[in-house]
Amino acid sequence: MKIILTGGDSGGHFYPLIAVAQEINKVVKERKMLKPKIYFLSNSPYNKKMLFENDIEFKKISAGKLRRHFSILNFFGLFKTGWGIVKSLFLVFKIFPDIIFSNGGNVAFPVLLSAKLLKIPVFIHISDSVPGRTNLWASNFAERISLGFPDAAQYLKIDKKKIAFLGNPIQKELTILLEEGAIEFLHLESDIPVILVLGGSSGALVINENLVDILPQLVEKYQIIHQTGKKLFEDIQGRARVVLEKSEHKNRYKVFPYLDTLAMKMSAGISDLIISRAGAGSISEIALWGKPSIIIPIPKEVSGDQRKNAFAYAREGACVVIEQENLTAQLFFAEINRLMEDKEKMQKLSENAKKFSVENAANKIVNELLDIIIEH
Repeated sequence: MKIILTGGDSGGHFYPLIAVAQEINKVVKERKMLKPKIYFLSNSPYNKKMLFENDIEFKKISAGKLRRHFSILNFFGLFKTGWGIVKSLFLVFKIFPDIIFSNGGNVAFPVLLSAKLLKIPVFIHISDSVPGRTNLWASNFAERISLGFPDAAQYLKIDKKKIAFLGNPIQKELTILLEEGAIEFLHLESDIPVILVLGGSSGALVINENLVDILPQLVEKYQIIHQTGKKLFEDIQGRARVVLEKSEHKNRYKVFPYLDTLAMKMSAGISDLIISRAGAGSISEIALWGKPSIIIPIPKEVSGDQRKNAFAYAREGACVVIEQENLTAQLFFAEINRLMEDKEKMQKLSENAKKFSVENAANKIVNELLDIIIEH
């Protein structure tokens, strides 16, 4: 049995595919099926260690980004995509998998086109509340479409029997949080509320800068665990050191470039409030954890998906949204304070987050994927 996974070159695409691969290896044992050979086709391995740990073979392809506005870069993008189609067709034919699972992105297009030409079954997953161009196109010939947000269904002009709201797959290690030992591990005070601020793997400059501006007021009442992103860590750490220099509570601010799995499980486990961008994966994790949150989406000019994700989640009463263009240090502090002091509101956000979440999403997706393989 051979399975190809494909998706974009960001963590938002990569980690859900890892969650699916982990679940494939688990479920085939439970169902007493042959161990599958899993391939990952993309323009970069993203995290070689995770591919190795999950016995996934990486095959490199290329795909250009096609911008919606006029740009000379579109010419080079078309060239890269053309070469990607040729290489993908060769690789997919050589592997000839039983199924291709994709969660979208430009780099998935050549692989999915190859599947269509070679008549290989396709299963696509739409993580965001609005399908991207590749997923929208592929939905016309995919055998199954799973959704991370129910709102995405309205954009699909296909047989609704093909669509299922199964939730976004999350790595198994992050589904269960750890509170025990977190205080010692993270060097926190035991009776002070904790706020977790997630800048994402690349960081979120606007969130980081506004947070630093209000750190002296925040540490008077709260402890802050701050993931800055590797690119921004040194700058933010240095600025935080300056603004907290005279604060007697400066040790309540814990700053990290990146939180590994254990640190994330403990940080989320002990946090009272989470502040995050609006990536589909981030929202799905926060919902599964049942944590109150302030969501600050990337502006719509950069990523309309994030804004729609944030408001889809907010409509369920599960978070508070602050749009980046409205974000100021004063507003940031006021919203954090307002929520942290309103226990009833925090409890309601937590309850609604849990209602929005889908448990065992990866398991549900994998069982349907394996059913398609058996059917064929």
